[in-house]
Amino acid sequence: MRRLMDIGGAVILGLLLAPVLLAVYLLVLLTMGRPVFFRQRRVGQHGKIFEVRKFRTMYAEQYSGQADAARTSTVGRLLRASSLDELPQLWNVLRGEMSLIGPRPTLPEQVAWYSDRQRGRLAVRPGLTGWAQVNGRNSIGWPERIELDLWYIENRCLALDVQILGRTVKSVLSRRGIVGAGGVNPGFPTPRSQVDIALGTLLGGTVTEMETEG
Repeated sequence: MRRLMDIGGAVILGLLLAPVLLAVYLLVLLTMGRPVFFRQRRVGQHGKIFEVRKFRTMYAEQYSGQADAARTSTVGRLLRASSLDELPQLWNVLRGEMSLIGPRPTLPEQVAWYSDRQRGRLAVRPGLTGWAQVNGRNSIGWPERIELDLWYIENRCLALDVQILGRTVKSVLSRRGIVGAGGVNPGFPTPRSQVDIALGTLLGGTVTEMETEG
């Protein structure tokens, strides 16, 4: 039943948003050239790897280690702020790799650090939007996001999904939670990152990691 709803919803949204998809495609093509789409390996249901699709928002690196902020185009910032860069993931939904609602798909290197409990997040298909996205998104840390996703998996039902869809529209329009505090999204906590943060604190500085969620 849920799979049929995903297919129907993706088809309807794809048809309704076709003019927007075409406009964004042309905008990215004219301002940044090819490739128009950004592809990245993510972890799906039961740990299966798949390629997530997004509209490209950054120029190619001009030198190794160039900051993401410096590479993000003006068009890219607008696409991220409006979440329009995520629309190509409707194709992932149609392919059965994603669902309309569920935990956001994360990177393999993040999943490698999951605890046994956190791996419960992989029990369902990842989603375009989810409970964590409407309860803080990138403004909250990864451990809290994962707990929200686990709660959703234990309590998911049609009524909750409808609530998430409604709150997603509000979140997109208000642009809340797109970036974390100070304009930097919190990286996934690993033993190394925790050591770096501690060293930064001791040295009187702040060490952060840039990691986009979507």
